[in-house]
Amino acid sequence: MSLIDELTDLVRTTGEAVRPGVVTIGTRGRGTGFVVAPNRVLTNAHNLRDRTTQVRFADGRAAQGSVVGSDVDGDLVVLDVDTADAAALPWADEPSGVGDVVLAVTAGRHRPRVTWGQVTATEAGFTGPRGRPIRGAIEHTAPCAPGSSGAPVLDRAGRVVAINTHRLDYGFYLARTVDATLRQSVEAMAGGRTYEPVRLGVALAPTHVAARLRAAVGLSEQDGLLVRDVAEGSPAASASIRSGDLLVRAGEQQLRVPEDLYGVLAGLGEGDQLVLAVVRGAEELTVTVTF
Repeated sequence: MSLIDELTDLVRTTGEAVRPGVVTIGTRGRGTGFVVAPNRVLTNAHNLRDRTTQVRFADGRAAQGSVVGSDVDGDLVVLDVDTADAAALPWADEPSGVGDVVLAVTAGRHRPRVTWGQVTATEAGFTGPRGRPIRGAIEHTAPCAPGSSGAPVLDRAGRVVAINTHRLDYGFYLARTVDATLRQSVEAMAGGRTYEPVRLGVALAPTHVAARLRAAVGLSEQDGLLVRDVAEGSPAASASIRSGDLLVRAGEQQLRVPEDLYGVLAGLGEGDQLVLAVVRGAEELTVTVTF
């Protein structure tokens, strides 16, 4: 059997095996999802317009699904919907690496598709629906039509290695890598958990703007995040953080780019405290923020 024959057989057999567990999200098929447990479907949060949506299965059956658990900042939701006899897709035990062949099984616009490509990069990132950076994604070349976000990306054994998120230019697609931490999060969401990270309540100026503004008023160049605005009643406001403050350290984490701060906040919950090192003009001080 030639390599082309083997690839053709792989696409056909894998598509047939997993197709019952891949669903269309929305009456117009704006996205794709897949079964992760009995009566549980995973998809991207940006595929939903509210907390309920139509889910259409490969056999043509349509049912109304409702959000049972979510991580909107991570662009994921789990829906409660009657999955009947559609089996959950298996998770991969090992991550994909550059050069690995992957398959995307999609159902956007009510049209099932199975395509193949290769992983072209790992450790990629993208921005979630609320503007938070999401790390841990692969870039692949499996062609994906509109409505492919939320679709499973499979390895050659038919196991889910990533979850489609965003189509890039020139035929590349980003998919969030499935690792042990993400699997635990999906299981928790399937059980009803909603992830809602704490928020500091500040608007930050871009790094290059911060440097220019400090130079304009005669202040020395320094790494940090310049506070452009503080939300009224926010934890930052309660801690007396002001517009114009430069946040230089959060706990033990030096702050150079917004992702540094977001990473620290992701590990905190309601009632936790965070010590911030702040430069106000030429004065250095520390403030304690309570969430």
